[in-house]
Amino acid sequence: MGLTHNPYNGNFTHTPVDALLRLGRAHSIWFCNAGIACCSLEMATAGGPRYDLDRFGTTVRASPRQSDLLIVPGPITKKIAPVFTRVYNQMAEPRWVIAMGSCAISGGAFRESYSMTKGVDEIIPVDVYIPGCPVRPEALIYGILLLREQIQSTSTIGQARREPIYVPPVLPPEWEAEVAELMGD
Repeated sequence: MGLTHNPYNGNFTHTPVDALLRLGRAHSIWFCNAGIACCSLEMATAGGPRYDLDRFGTTVRASPRQSDLLIVPGPITKKIAPVFTRVYNQMAEPRWVIAMGSCAISGGAFRESYSMTKGVDEIIPVDVYIPGCPVRPEALIYGILLLREQIQSTSTIGQARREPIYVPPVLPPEWEAEVAELMGD
């Protein structure tokens, strides 16, 4: 077999299967509903009509077997850690995890307690860290958009574990005047 003449000559698009899979995965993220504490209210707000996570291709699934993203919004106690490990293990590969809020990242205000873990990354690997207490819906949307970029740029075929992303804690522009007023500037 040799090189033959292409009758389509520019009218036929050749795309690697991996690129199509990454594009589909990046634009159809289904996350598991795992609300624990106050950050779950912000997660629900992000899914409401004002912020509308559905426009980004994300939707909430109640079953971990249908989800590919686990958002951990709140503190993880040592008693609930095996439950999160089980939920994470029930998710199909490729799967991603977002640690939302200071409680999920480092234990937050409860980190000195005997019953708290020092962060969800002690029990499952985390892909995106979103700091704050509580996390604003805009920050969650930004974290999901960063995760989409990571999914679209990283091949999941034969690759090692992905590097985590840290969302910078930036105040929304409408708060700058209020903070300046409170600080006496």
